[in-house]
Amino acid sequence: MTLTVIGVDGGPLAPGAEEALAAAEVVAGAARHLQRMPVPAAAEQLVLGPVELALEKLAGRPAVVLASGDPGFFGIVRLLRERGHEPLVLPARSSVQLLFARLGRSWDDVAVVSAHGRDLGPAVNVCRARGATAVLTGPGAGPAEIGAALDGWPRTLVVAEDLGGPDERVTSLPAAEAAARSWHALSVVLCLRPDGPDAAGRGWYAGGEPVPPPDGWALPDEAFEHRAGMVTKAEVRAVVLPRLAPRPGTLVWDVGAGSGSVAVECARLGAAVLAVERREDDVARVSANATAHGVEVRVVAGVAPAALAGLPPPDAVFVGGGGPEVVAAAAAAGPRRIVVALAALDRVSPTRAALTAAGYVAGGVEVAASRLAELPDGSVRLAATNPITLIWGEVQER
Repeated sequence: MTLTVIGVDGGPLAPGAEEALAAAEVVAGAARHLQRMPVPAAAEQLVLGPVELALEKLAGRPAVVLASGDPGFFGIVRLLRERGHEPLVLPARSSVQLLFARLGRSWDDVAVVSAHGRDLGPAVNVCRARGATAVLTGPGAGPAEIGAALDGWPRTLVVAEDLGGPDERVTSLPAAEAAARSWHALSVVLCLRPDGPDAAGRGWYAGGEPVPPPDGWALPDEAFEHRAGMVTKAEVRAVVLPRLAPRPGTLVWDVGAGSGSVAVECARLGAAVLAVERREDDVARVSANATAHGVEVRVVAGVAPAALAGLPPPDAVFVGGGGPEVVAAAAAAGPRRIVVALAALDRVSPTRAALTAAGYVAGGVEVAASRLAELPDGSVRLAATNPITLIWGEVQER
C-alpha cells in the first residue's frame, strides 16, 4: 500500500497530490491542513497530535500524510522512514524558501536550524555564533523566546508569520523588541548580525563557511595580538580544544581570556563564545583578535567569579585565569566540560578538588613542549616553553 506525504504551503498542490488524496482510506495531518484540503468524505481523518498513534493507523492502508512545506526538510519523512515506511513525497516550498523569496535574498550563506520540538539552546547558540541564521520555531521556542535568549548579542530578527496563509506578515526588528511581543504560532525567524554576511562571493558551500576552518586550529601564537607573550600557547590549545569540544550549537566560556586565543579558536570551530576578562587592554585585544579572524566573541569586562553571574549557561568552560573559587563558580553554571590551565603547581590539588566536589570526573596532563630554535651556525636546538598543567572535569555519562 502506498503512503504519500504531501507538502502544503498555501499554494497549489504538487502534481499527483489530489489523486493520492482521492484514493486515500486515511488522511493524517494538522487540523488546519485537513480543513483546507480536498479530503474524501469516506476517508478516516487523523489530527496529528501524538504521532505514534497515527502511524499505527497508516500501516497497510492507502494513506496520505499532510505536512507543512517540504516534509523532507526537518519534517516527518525522517520519522516515517525510521518506522519502516517508504513514502512517496510530494513536497511544497519550505517556510525557509518562502521567507527568502519574500525578502528577495539568496540564502546559501545562511545556517538553518530547527527549534521545533527540540531544545532551543543549540539553535540560539548558532544564532549567537553566526552572522545569518534561519530558525524553524515551535511552541515555547518562538520569536519571543529567541529574542530574549539573544540578550547581550546585537541581532536583528526578521520574523515571518503564517507564510502562505491568510495571516502572513514579515516584520524586522531588534531581538530585544521581539522578546516583548506575541507572535503567530506558525513563524520562521531569520537572525542577523548587523554586520553579518551577504551572499556575495559564495555559491559552493551552503550554510556559510565550512567547519572546521580550512587552515586548521591550534594556530601559531603569532596569529594573535597579545601582551608580552601572554597567550595560551599553540601546543596547549591543541590539547584544550578537543577537551572543550567546540562545535555549532554549543556555547563556550573563556574565563580569564587574556588575548582570547582559546575563545577565537572555539569560535572558528563553530561555537558561540563568551569571553570574560578583567583587564581593559586585554578586553580590546580579544575583540581585535576575533575581528582579525572573522569570528564573533562576546566579551564581558569584569572580574570572575562575580562577572559570571547571570551569563547564559555554557556547554564548556575554559578557565585561563583565577583560582579554585572561579572553577567552582564555573562548575555551578552546569557545563558538561571544564578545562583549567595552571602555571602554578600549588593550584593543581585545589582545582581538582573543586571539580570533584561539583560532581565532575577529573583528569589532567602536563603540557611541556620544546620548539625548534635556530642557532647562529644554522643548526637547531630545542627551546623549552613554560610547562602548563591542564586539569579538566567532565560530567560522567549515565
